[in-house]
Amino acid sequence: MPVFRRRHLCSVAAALALTVTAPATAATAAAPGSSAALREVLFVGNNWDGTADVIRSTGDFAKIGRINVIPDKDERMAAINADPIKWIYFMAIRNSVGEGHDQFVDDMYSTPDGKSVVVSRPSFADVVSIDLASGRINWRFPVSGYRSDHMAVSPDGKRVAVSASTSNTVHVLDIVSGKELGKFGTGDKPHENIFTQDGKYIYNMAIGDVNTQTDAPWLDWTKGDRRVTVVDATTFKQVKVIDMRPQLDALGLKDHSDAVRPAVFSPDESKLYFQVSFFNGFFEYDIAADKITRTKTLPKNPATSDDRTTFVNDSRHHGISMSPDGRKLCVAGTMDDYATVVDRATLQEGPLVTASKPYWATVSGDGKSCVVSESGTDQVTAIDFATGKKFVSVPVGDHPQRVRLGHVAADWTSPSAS
Repeated sequence: MPVFRRRHLCSVAAALALTVTAPATAATAAAPGSSAALREVLFVGNNWDGTADVIRSTGDFAKIGRINVIPDKDERMAAINADPIKWIYFMAIRNSVGEGHDQFVDDMYSTPDGKSVVVSRPSFADVVSIDLASGRINWRFPVSGYRSDHMAVSPDGKRVAVSASTSNTVHVLDIVSGKELGKFGTGDKPHENIFTQDGKYIYNMAIGDVNTQTDAPWLDWTKGDRRVTVVDATTFKQVKVIDMRPQLDALGLKDHSDAVRPAVFSPDESKLYFQVSFFNGFFEYDIAADKITRTKTLPKNPATSDDRTTFVNDSRHHGISMSPDGRKLCVAGTMDDYATVVDRATLQEGPLVTASKPYWATVSGDGKSCVVSESGTDQVTAIDFATGKKFVSVPVGDHPQRVRLGHVAADWTSPSAS
């Protein structure tokens, strides 16, 4: 087990910023554990306006409907305004990681039966299940601390893991009932979560304090305890900790951050491809050898400042996915305003597809396209894995971030409550 260094720091009152989902193949089918006819869709979380757009998962990616993910906003705001500590954190999230906006939807997954969607809501520090037919809340789980973040759903669709940013905790919930099945500790500011394909392990990436201005390499020690924590998904006991700091140092990359951001496994899970704070590129990590094996630096946009303090929540590039055959990677070059498809064998990038602050990259339902969220222009854009070229953009709500494959009833329409 790799040894990691603990880096203690004084955390600010603000919360942190900002898993991979294997593509489904049927556009209308029954999800695991369900007998009802379902339609495969993409859920697009519009973080700043508290909605999730539901769009087609293939083809023209046309909009099917919209869900209000904050139907209880008045109730939640009343509770926040009545608690001075909650109010301080709420405002800190708005004025730091939220860039002056409230964060109402970070991540979302549908239940296996396609009847509900489960959403993490950072500003409300909770996870809720919303009935897709009525738009009403089925259950609500307040996370520990004051902010919820990235989630992951287990391969069988029955469990959902959510990062609680300010308490350095990941909660694992029953996706249908909202009951907590267990939890585990992480490094500072847990972010990305990934279940392994067999459902046995959960990988959590803790990224440290990304909303501070101490961004110079010599101040890296102030960013906190950043590490990858691997736990048993049944017992929630830690089985491994991966510290990328000595790995980067051994490569002569002492000025690179070791805060692992979005990541994706190869199909056989022998390799992990991950982004780090401030870096325009990604790394390849060999799981068995516990070693970074390749580094890919992607082009800089000449119009993008190299001043690290100008990067949104320390993320120069944020979003990475892989084609189902494992041959192509898709990278969201967030601050450089492009997305690109990269050949996994050669690490040669394809065309730089212009995109406005792309914040996430996922895979279409048929596995043929990379879908990125353009948070700067409120749209999602599909890029062909084969050619690396854009073929369609679809308008969505305010500041789209996470995009996830899921299911709704075959005859689903937007609930009237939305």
